[in-house]
Amino acid sequence: MDRRRALSLIKTALTGFDKPLALIVFLLFATGIVALYSASIDVPGRVEDQLRNILLSYAVMWVIAYLPTQTLMRVAVPLYTLGVALLIAVAMFGLIRKGARRWLNVGIVVQPSELMKIAMPLMLAWYFQKRESGLRWFDFIVAGLLLAIPVGLIAKQPDLGTALLVLAAGLYVIYFAGLSWKLILPALAILVTLISGLLFFEHDMCAPGVNWPVLHDYQQHRVCTLLDPTTDPLGKGFHTIQSIIAIGSGGLMGKGWLKGTQTHLEFIPEKHTDFIFAVYSEEFGLIGNAVLLVLYLLLIFRGLYIAANAPTHFSRLLAGAVTLIFFTYAFVNMGMVSGILPIVGVPLPLISYGGTALVTLGMGIGILMNISRQKRLIQT
Repeated sequence: MDRRRALSLIKTALTGFDKPLALIVFLLFATGIVALYSASIDVPGRVEDQLRNILLSYAVMWVIAYLPTQTLMRVAVPLYTLGVALLIAVAMFGLIRKGARRWLNVGIVVQPSELMKIAMPLMLAWYFQKRESGLRWFDFIVAGLLLAIPVGLIAKQPDLGTALLVLAAGLYVIYFAGLSWKLILPALAILVTLISGLLFFEHDMCAPGVNWPVLHDYQQHRVCTLLDPTTDPLGKGFHTIQSIIAIGSGGLMGKGWLKGTQTHLEFIPEKHTDFIFAVYSEEFGLIGNAVLLVLYLLLIFRGLYIAANAPTHFSRLLAGAVTLIFFTYAFVNMGMVSGILPIVGVPLPLISYGGTALVTLGMGIGILMNISRQKRLIQT
């Protein structure tokens, strides 16, 4: 009887989950544990810590999956306001570590910028839901200001990686809300022009003594090192050079699990967090990378399917933005590890070691589960 009751409780707990999405997430978690075990074989307890992080992420995922959609709408403004207030507090008296002021001691040390990865799309989805019936160009300006405030505060810390993720999360909502291509195309044209100019005038722009506006010195150095890592092979270029060697040496089939030389000879920096993709690529090769890419594509396609079938404008905007956040995480991480994007400290979603980022991503998966569940409830 007790066994039947336990099975019944487990079945009830899982009924709110979107089964295809849950399977994809499980496979990504399993892949992450396999890669992390190899990356942390000389650090006892790290895999166990990650398993606890996964359980915490699952708990957060489960709670959010069962929240009424109206509750998500009600917490949007308070959560955004709290996030901005904490970011202001960080700017005023936050903790400084490694030259950056990103943390706040509120009894425990927290990083408020992580909160904005979810609070930002929630806020903008709520805002556009309220204006669905009479959307005007002015509403996009207001949305842009709501987005600019936390992005500016995060970039000032400085934390360019998180600022870009929050910016992307907000821009996805604005795009799905109906932003005209007449505004998007000029922005893309300017971006392409800037990148082309940087590539063409690389030698002059990266010359000693040349300072770029907006970017900090270390950010400028990262971009210049990206263009030519050999200019600083033992400094900023070391990360890029070693990760590219690891990825290339994996070949088609990889060197085999636990047999990565770049990994176990300590050439790959931050191999359990930001550069875990290099560890995975070295040991599982091109075929392993193809499997990982398929899993991420399935995750994105399932999320977009949930967004397309969402019952309300709010949930469509939110699901679409959350799904593309996962795309941004994966694209930026793989890009920086492969040497095609600057190193900005973005983890590989559901794979890299970490507690805060994993809980944030768990919240995102929980939101997708919630929206999928609400759709099924309406259909029944």
